[in-house]
Amino acid sequence: MGLHSGSLPDFPWDTLTPFADAARAFPGGIVDLSVGTPVDPTPAVVRDALTHAADSPGYPTTHGTPALREAVVDWFARRRGVRGLDPVAVLPTVGSKELVAFLPSLLGLGAGDVVLHPAAAYPTYDVGARLAGATPEPTDHPAARAGDHDVRLVWLNSPGNPDGGVLGVEELRAVVDAARSSDRPAVVASDECYAELAWDEPWASSGVPSILDPRVTGGDLTGLLAVYSLSKQSNLAGYRAAFVAGDPVLVARLLEVRKHAGMIVPGPVQAAMTAALSDDEHVAAQRVVYGRRRGLLRDAFESAGYAVDRSHAGLYLWVRPESGGQDSWATVADLAGLGILVAPGAFYGDAEHVRVALTASDDRIAEAAARLSGA
Repeated sequence: MGLHSGSLPDFPWDTLTPFADAARAFPGGIVDLSVGTPVDPTPAVVRDALTHAADSPGYPTTHGTPALREAVVDWFARRRGVRGLDPVAVLPTVGSKELVAFLPSLLGLGAGDVVLHPAAAYPTYDVGARLAGATPEPTDHPAARAGDHDVRLVWLNSPGNPDGGVLGVEELRAVVDAARSSDRPAVVASDECYAELAWDEPWASSGVPSILDPRVTGGDLTGLLAVYSLSKQSNLAGYRAAFVAGDPVLVARLLEVRKHAGMIVPGPVQAAMTAALSDDEHVAAQRVVYGRRRGLLRDAFESAGYAVDRSHAGLYLWVRPESGGQDSWATVADLAGLGILVAPGAFYGDAEHVRVALTASDDRIAEAAARLSGA
């Protein structure tokens, strides 16, 4: 792997600085809706578990405690319709971003291997392929390409960041079937960290389907991985608390490399994760908070002449001027003129939309809505 800085794209957030400065100059200051970082308190049930596990002098286990892996299995059965998952096939990770960045390398991908990822996507899918020396390829139609000989990894992201799109059972199954049709079946990895934040039907009632759903897998987890983070559902971004689960053979390979590399979730964080996954009440309460903020912002944007596309689930609104045709950076500038900072779709491979995060306090969300209404 010939890694050097020239092989990676520039870190995009640095280019937002002048727009942030303009937003700060607005009377009443900036409303920063550019980054999806939680601002609400970490739930007491989680903090208590962390505190009780604070005396942690020994090395934690890379594979995760049996209690944590059982909690993941129970959560999949209870919340995602995935029953009978083997605790052996669960592995905690130091947040989900590191796994996204290093999965191609951990799987041994390199030159000549293709990594498919969504066309409008979190940049780390692209970066992870480049780190391994593989070729990233954005696509809106992964099932059409997943069975090709050069494709070694297919990243799905449902609910999607940045656009809040959701893949149904049939769409997921089509990708899995295509990947398995190859003489060299590709791994299909699904980043599902917004799954508990569904807003529109049918997902709000029936839930967002997982890549591990038996309706998708046909009862066979071979070649499939689900990635999940507690950052969004439980306000644990600062804990770096996530996990991967699925094909036990693949998970065993990842575990072996991670043991050698010392990629271990701290023991107290494992205890906190166990508590978070075992408590649905705080997740439901946080969902109400985000739902209220989402409704206020969506109404304000639409009343100000913007269209909200997709955005069926997750922590963002995917927004563009209703008239269409305006570059995303121009929309960033327009909103910065109201003291509202958002992320341009250009960061994610889309020239027209901007991404608006729901992760600001109630009073700042209300302030943004008032400024949009006034405009």
